Amino acid sequence: MAEQQLNSGGARSAWAVTFSVWYAMFMREAISRTMADRMGWFWMIAEPVAFTSVMIGIRSFIRGDRMIVGADFIPWMIVGLMGFFLIREGMMRGLGAITANQALFAYRQVQPIDPVLVRNFLEGMLRTFVFMLFIVGAQMLDMELFPDDALQAMAGWLSLWALGLGLGLIVSVLGTLVAEVSIVVRMINMPLLILSGVIFPLNHLPHWALEYLMLNPIVHGLESLRHAFFDGYHVVHGTSMTYFWMWALSTIALGLILHLRFRDKLKAK
Repeated sequence: MAEQQLNSGGARSAWAVTFSVWYAMFMREAISRTMADRMGWFWMIAEPVAFTSVMIGIRSFIRGDRMIVGADFIPWMIVGLMGFFLIREGMMRGLGAITANQALFAYRQVQPIDPVLVRNFLEGMLRTFVFMLFIVGAQMLDMELFPDDALQAMAGWLSLWALGLGLGLIVSVLGTLVAEVSIVVRMINMPLLILSGVIFPLNHLPHWALEYLMLNPIVHGLESLRHAFFDGYHVVHGTSMTYFWMWALSTIALGLILHLRFRDKLKAK
């Protein structure tokens, strides 16, 4: 189906051609992502459920719920996990996007950046759907997971999505040109999960350690998202969405520059 869309003729504007390419690739990716693996939908939901279940077990020993002011521990952690997974998957899906769609570059309308953008959009939509399922499920279980400020929550979610896009654009180029980059990116996933304050609150860390951890933009994005869900939540001191957006816009700009600079090399890979 993608090939038929790409071969459709007729004099059209550049934007019309681009949207046709994106639509064809989106349908191709959506079918592959959701239907190629019979367990695909299951794992998208099971992964955060498994993480949450493990942390609930750990909480029974360390009483992690007492460390958080203004929010229940389980909803607090679910929001953090969903936000982190949105960034992580945006980055990880960018890694193999160019290589997996190499055959499509025979069509001059298709550029290496196209599969990265399409994959990020699709992953964001799927993660949004899964997050909504968690919110509905939590409400059915009488768990407070509905955002206190819905507009701020949507803005925070889109902000995290944007950072995932920027990181995906960068690693899609570097990972294709230098194979070792893919290994490093996969290795930092778990440390990044811990250092971003996803499963443990950072408020109780010493000031000297917090100064270094706050250089991580993911912390700022997750804290802002949590504050939108729990109005009484005390965010980590120094949280700034201005700092976060400086990172998001910088990564997007750098990713676009890399794609423009190495476009021919990426097609020839």
